Amino acid sequence: MDYQAELEETQRSLREVTLMIEQSQGELTKLTQRNTAITAHLQQVQKGASPEEVKMAYDSALDAQQRLFVMRGQLEKLQNDKTHLEKYKATLESLVSDSSASAESETQTSSKGQMAGIEMIVNAQEAERQRLSRQMHDGPAQALSNFILQTEIATRLLDADPALAKEELGNLKSSAMGTFQKVRNYIFELRPMMLDDLGLVPTLRKYAEAFKEQTSLDVSLSVTGAERRLEPYLEVMIFRATQELLGNASRHSQASSVKAQVDMGNESIRVSVDDNGKGFDPEILKQENNLGLKIIRERAEMLGGSFEIDSMAGSGARITFSVPAK
Repeated sequence: MDYQAELEETQRSLREVTLMIEQSQGELTKLTQRNTAITAHLQQVQKGASPEEVKMAYDSALDAQQRLFVMRGQLEKLQNDKTHLEKYKATLESLVSDSSASAESETQTSSKGQMAGIEMIVNAQEAERQRLSRQMHDGPAQALSNFILQTEIATRLLDADPALAKEELGNLKSSAMGTFQKVRNYIFELRPMMLDDLGLVPTLRKYAEAFKEQTSLDVSLSVTGAERRLEPYLEVMIFRATQELLGNASRHSQASSVKAQVDMGNESIRVSVDDNGKGFDPEILKQENNLGLKIIRERAEMLGGSFEIDSMAGSGARITFSVPAK
């Protein structure tokens, strides 16, 4: 990895996120003021207004609350992104400094430093994902639970039009429950907590089941060898790579089935993902900006492993990578 180039790109992204935060804060202030005014208007029309006027005011209040909720979530995400980028920038600056200082060191020492750098980046990225996952669980997920309770607002329509009030309550609750489930799925995608608690293999099995439910693909996962816990950064790397390969099969290959196999060998961990899709010419990767596969290959090779693609147009694809088990 070219740490200097990555550092410059991270600094550019950090400047962009900082600007977006400033713009979002201004928009949030306007939405907050608008929500306050609409809420006050809703309280006024409830005193003797017609059912149609009450419904219009209620719809406006609900729309304002949703816009405010979305904007707050967007601002929180941008702030989290900024924190992550700042930490990643500090890590890269340290790696650039270490690389410069050790330019004349022995090959073995340089190799160990490179391995430490890889582990440092992976751990820094995943620590931030884990923190964001907890925040999503304790923040938006709880907010959505409260959103369900906001159905009480619609109960004020009961006296004016009971049938309409009941319909509105049902629609609002169904929408909130659906969104709540999506947030839970997002939390798992962002950072499955069971990866820390139970390890790689149980998490991959759970993810494969969830992926099968969420897509039209027939997904199967098989595990051979001695199931065991690995170093945390290895478990993260293997899980993220498998997640990326399954996602590629779903998004790009037009496959109907995907088979993933994990071989927990004594010396190395080998993962292969096969699909029966349209396939592709591996040489295309040299021209296209397929960042996902490039990252998998780069990380596998930097850890002392390998990365292979066996595919051709119209014949499906098999992508395999391996990393040392220790």
